[in-house]
Amino acid sequence: MADYTSLEQIRLQKIADLRAAGVEPYPTRAERTHTSAQAVAALDAVAKDSQVTEQISATLAGRIRATRPMGKLTFAHIEDGAGKIQLFLRVNELGPEKMEFFSKFFDIGDFIQASGTLMRTKTGEATLLVREYKMLAKAVSPLPAAKDETLEDGSVVRHAALEDPELRARRRYADLAVNPHIRENFRKRAAITKAIRAFLDANDFLEVETPILQPLYGGAAARPFTTHHNELNQDMYLRISFELYLKRLLVGNLERVYEIGRDFRNEGVSFKHNPEFTQLEFYAAYFDYQKVMELTEAMIGYVCDTVFGTREFAFDKDENTHYELDFSAPWQRIEMRQGILATSGIDIAEHPTAESLFQAIVTRHPDKKPDPHITRGKLIDFLLGEFLEPTLIQPTFLYDYPRDISPLAKPKPGDPLTVERFEGYVAGFELCNAFTELNDPLDQEQRFLDMQSDYRDDEEEKNPLDEDYLRAMRYGMPPNGGFGMGMERLTMLLTNNRTIREVMLFPALRKED
Repeated sequence: MADYTSLEQIRLQKIADLRAAGVEPYPTRAERTHTSAQAVAALDAVAKDSQVTEQISATLAGRIRATRPMGKLTFAHIEDGAGKIQLFLRVNELGPEKMEFFSKFFDIGDFIQASGTLMRTKTGEATLLVREYKMLAKAVSPLPAAKDETLEDGSVVRHAALEDPELRARRRYADLAVNPHIRENFRKRAAITKAIRAFLDANDFLEVETPILQPLYGGAAARPFTTHHNELNQDMYLRISFELYLKRLLVGNLERVYEIGRDFRNEGVSFKHNPEFTQLEFYAAYFDYQKVMELTEAMIGYVCDTVFGTREFAFDKDENTHYELDFSAPWQRIEMRQGILATSGIDIAEHPTAESLFQAIVTRHPDKKPDPHITRGKLIDFLLGEFLEPTLIQPTFLYDYPRDISPLAKPKPGDPLTVERFEGYVAGFELCNAFTELNDPLDQEQRFLDMQSDYRDDEEEKNPLDEDYLRAMRYGMPPNGGFGMGMERLTMLLTNNRTIREVMLFPALRKED
């Protein structure tokens, strides 16, 4: 049971008193003729047309955000999904009983329906002169209120109603209710997703849906969540990627496919990681990773232009690090080998074995301590994270990756240890990942087998051998390019939010004691 505060107890008593008086504080029906924005627009339209003389009747609905009683009249502000508007309650229109009823039973946070005529006050504020009202929903708990702080110099600083990031993430409903800029974050996120769909649809991609519950996981380097299907009596996995299912569709002559949906990875939580996140993946027959780079530049550029009207964005990675990012094409392109050599002083091509590369790292950088038991590819990944990644601030394609951490990518001609893969980096972290996809079923089978022997049993990035996927490849898979991107990371960058929590409505959080 809830432990109600004294203020909540007062509001609970008001609910009981309302019902005792025959007034339902949570009625089944509500009416509304105008949103706040539509009401303002209607007033503006009348002001422009001098021939219109009749009054505009309207019924509004929203949450009470402020009240200002002044004897026989009261001003109140209500907020709906479109904005705020003022209510004007006056004894002349309502009578003494209804004015007293409003004063006694309505609190900040309650939802109200009000009918009357639209007008502007002497100061020009759009206002509804209220002739009727009713309670739509009584708020038991008061919303967090903004606080003013007076500084030593006499200036006043207004603190947001709800600022603590942990509390905001746990109580997103309150966060959205009192912080309009947070609502705008999620409107922007929806617009970004809509723009990506529009771009891919216009480029002849087909949106599809693939299984979330899978008998085998694969397509990415991550530990899965495991569950059990009782009727089938078998373990199932929440997908970590759409890749292997989407590429099956290429075999079936669906040449360009994409999916935007949830992936689940049983991994750590950080400013850029959440166990559950939204992923975009697309696959295009007869593409290679160079064509995917070009499509990526065009797609992100389209999103920037459509949603924001610019390709230049400010991004604050932390309190002391500010970047001015430019997503205009072409993005910078850096070969991984050259990038690691330039930032770490180690040429990975000179170290074809894990042992040799490990020795080079600890010799040149004795303060760095990579795991001596990991593969050569993981050591290269270590060098990337330690030295190169932090330098990739402007949108950059880092390309040509080691084969043993890219089991689904096609080898680079003439270099069996390297595959045609790129990752897009912005502000020092990965935004997207893409390949010239492997379509040789024999090579793919051997890659799966090599991973079984090269990786430890508990290695997170070990992919199981998927015989059905190999069967599909044996029917013939066209050459193709594939792409994956976390929608939260793109939204972070374009809305200047430094953590993934800020662009997820309900991020994963440790259980609250």
